[in-house]
Amino acid sequence: MIDMKDKVSIVTGASGGIGSATANALAEAGGAVLMVDLDRDALDVARSKIPHARVETFAADVTDKDQVEAYTTKAVELFGGLDAVILNAGLFGSGYSVGDYPEELFDKVLAVNLKGPWYGLRAALPHLRRRGRGSIVITSSTQGLSGYYGSSPYTTSKHGVVGMARNAAVELATEAIRVNTVHPGMTDTSMMGGLHQEANPDDPQSVMDAFAAAPPIKRYAQPDEIAQVMLFLASDASSYCTGSTFVVDGGLLAYHGGPSPE
Repeated sequence: MIDMKDKVSIVTGASGGIGSATANALAEAGGAVLMVDLDRDALDVARSKIPHARVETFAADVTDKDQVEAYTTKAVELFGGLDAVILNAGLFGSGYSVGDYPEELFDKVLAVNLKGPWYGLRAALPHLRRRGRGSIVITSSTQGLSGYYGSSPYTTSKHGVVGMARNAAVELATEAIRVNTVHPGMTDTSMMGGLHQEANPDDPQSVMDAFAAAPPIKRYAQPDEIAQVMLFLASDASSYCTGSTFVVDGGLLAYHGGPSPE
């Protein structure tokens, strides 16, 4: 069983399905957690569902470097240090083809998904160095290793954090600071629910059913299934893992996409 006792973690995007499940998993393992999200109301709701004491919240915009510094400093003030950061905040955007994507929206997606993790990594480093070790986990996606229709900035940003993580892993390895990416496949979250609704407002369930049929496992992941991988990477149990891509997709990327024998 993974033990996070005396460990302090930050989770961004903490009001969403994967973020809140990760915060709960870290706290359940005995850790102290600062949950960070832009949406204060949603953050409070997510916190209310976590039955552990050493969990605090902080409303912040991950695209604002001063706010990122502020939430990082707050975690250290509250809990006395920092051991792990899970940079999970993300934005999908909307379905435009690559040549038609609105520039303002393209920039916004990259600001949240790519520059936000860089701000978070940069702010965490001095505190991890004081501990003499640490873990940085960045949420990518299966689209960080592939592509999909109508989502060029999302795909670009999720590929980008892989390069960021690998480069940081190389630079920080001798300091015992590990950096890895997690690549969820289709997961039962509000973000995915919004995509279903956008794709087919009259029958969003049909979109979910079609997507769920794609991976060989034939279902969506539950947020806790992703959170358990986050927990592993945040903990000392993954002490020899750095610069790696951890895919949690029900076999989606392994499958060539042809008809099943059924």
